[in-house]
Amino acid sequence: MSAEARSVVVVGGGPAGLRAAEVAQAAGARVILCDAQRSVGRKFLVAGRGGLNLTHGEPVENFPARYVDEPERWRDLLREFGPDDLCAWAEELGVETYVGTSGRVFPRGQKAAGLLRAWVRRLRASGVQFRTGSRFASLMRETNGWRAEFQTSYEKFSLMADAIVLALGGASWPETGSDGTWPAILAAHGVEIAPWQPANCGWEVEWPNELLARAEGLPLKNLTVRAGSESVSGELLITHHGLEGGAIYRLGRALRSMTEPSLAIDFKPQLTVGALRERVVNLPEARDWFRAWKLSPSAIALLETIFPDESNDRDRVIDRVKNFSLALRGPRPVAEAISSAGGVRWSELDQNLMVRKLPGVFVAGEMIDWEAPTGGYLLQGCFATATRAGSAAAREISRSL
Repeated sequence: MSAEARSVVVVGGGPAGLRAAEVAQAAGARVILCDAQRSVGRKFLVAGRGGLNLTHGEPVENFPARYVDEPERWRDLLREFGPDDLCAWAEELGVETYVGTSGRVFPRGQKAAGLLRAWVRRLRASGVQFRTGSRFASLMRETNGWRAEFQTSYEKFSLMADAIVLALGGASWPETGSDGTWPAILAAHGVEIAPWQPANCGWEVEWPNELLARAEGLPLKNLTVRAGSESVSGELLITHHGLEGGAIYRLGRALRSMTEPSLAIDFKPQLTVGALRERVVNLPEARDWFRAWKLSPSAIALLETIFPDESNDRDRVIDRVKNFSLALRGPRPVAEAISSAGGVRWSELDQNLMVRKLPGVFVAGEMIDWEAPTGGYLLQGCFATATRAGSAAAREISRSL
């Protein structure tokens, strides 16, 4: 068998693709990594703009619950490459990590660019070949392996391999190359793909103009927010389109399941109804109540503009402070989302993340139908699935020799 036929082709140069290439090369495979963009790691860099959140410092036993679906599968994946492994990997690249006050894990300096440069240098030095500007076009089964076809700006070419790792990403941040256009290629082989949906995204609200004039761009802090039976603590941000922020991101899955999505907000979760009433028992006007309760300007704006007729009914205002109901029109477009749900269904994959209908083809990262909250769980999921796919692809080659 030729050396080319014994190679692993990795398609996609995001964190999942780079990690799969790294693992397969270390296991002895000859790895060629292809990406449609002119440089790799673009989504990795975008994710690091506000400080690269690599993983989370909570016990690894808690992680499967963050991914919700397939907890046993996630336990298995995280045993192979968990948060401690990810921190050790960064330190091998000369980048020290630390746990922030929120429990999130960052590299010192919180910058993605230096880590990515060191990573790519190490990959090149290990022998990984890069072919950028090469868009994945099709996948065909041949008698001696798989043929992946690519389109550049000036030509078409194909690569043969015994094993292929697909790490083409989801549908969020399409400007980085993660444009979600690949499902038709796998669907043509009978692979079942869950439709794309925005995850970790803002939701639209039909705000009155008066509210936007008073509160657009202002945060709502120290809240408890509920969607159906699920509640979280966190913050929201009032935007022109509706609401953003960690609290609504974490409730996205619950909101998508609702026929008429809505939120119930407790602006003062640390105070009971009785405590709120006691603080204002001798105060005659709403503005005095708001001051006594230490409500934020944004919360006051919501109370006064969404329910103006109740502004002098103390018991009704207290009820709104503790249970402010807000109807949502729907999520913002998936292209704006931090991440996406949808992709190759778990039922299509074996324990090694090989596509059951396409022996020798593996998938990793956001191509798989999973979602997780922000806080390091997204990158951790990409690294864990890529580690499994890359190592399994290398084993597939060794079996074929």
